[in-house]
Amino acid sequence: MKNAIYPCIWFDGQAKDAAEYYCSIFQNSGIIDDTPMVVTFELDGVKFMGLNGGPAFTPNPAISFYVVLDKEEQVQKAWERLSDGGMVLMALDRYDWSEKYGWVQDRFGVSWQISLGDSRAVGQRFVPLLMYCGEQQGRAEEAMQYYTDVFNPAKTESIVRYEPGQVSLDATVVHARFRLNNGVFMAMDSAVPQPFTFNEGVSLVIDCDTQEEIDYYWERLTDGGSESQCGWLKDRFGVSWQVVPTVLAGLLQDPAKSARVMQAFMQMKKFNIEQLVNA
Repeated sequence: MKNAIYPCIWFDGQAKDAAEYYCSIFQNSGIIDDTPMVVTFELDGVKFMGLNGGPAFTPNPAISFYVVLDKEEQVQKAWERLSDGGMVLMALDRYDWSEKYGWVQDRFGVSWQISLGDSRAVGQRFVPLLMYCGEQQGRAEEAMQYYTDVFNPAKTESIVRYEPGQVSLDATVVHARFRLNNGVFMAMDSAVPQPFTFNEGVSLVIDCDTQEEIDYYWERLTDGGSESQCGWLKDRFGVSWQVVPTVLAGLLQDPAKSARVMQAFMQMKKFNIEQLVNA
């Protein structure tokens, strides 16, 4: 199974504004699709979804986006734009892991870690980073082992661990990088107490071509987790996923069927492709 996995960011009616904003900051970026509910865009070839979901959920730093930029002027530009109207979480400065790095929460509440480096060494310029904190404190390595078992192809590429006694919290992983279905992800345990954990503000979408694929991911990811509506679920670590049939977008664009398809999938937890097609 090589299904694409990409992040979905929850907005309160600002998905298009946010997508245009991000595309103006980063090179090789643009909006792919724009509907009242969903805006799909790419940042340097990495797919993102913006969802106009209302005020129920907001992003938080438990899932941020690690951005590796090759030139110092690119780092400076991205930092200035993203911090305008936002909140600095770690100042843009020199650190042990980067000559120039900073962590910022932008005006839409989305968190970005901006780093000067070689994106080719990472394998992807924009990388979702999962920080295990709050109720999930200290579970980064356990989660990576779980995800690399669920997905195929998958592998852990690197893990940097805390030295014994280095931090007082239950924290093992300073920073790790792994691949799921050929996409790059990062993980870390928080070194300090945090007032948040994973929520629906940032979820991960899995595109599925067949019912067999939907059934597989739904069964594996709800094991120890929980089901929700319209293809949403939470895994055992509290991370939200959407298991979505690739045929759905086309069905919703068909004027003759879209209303019936919408009515059908609003009644579903796990998606049923046959029922959607026959709606």
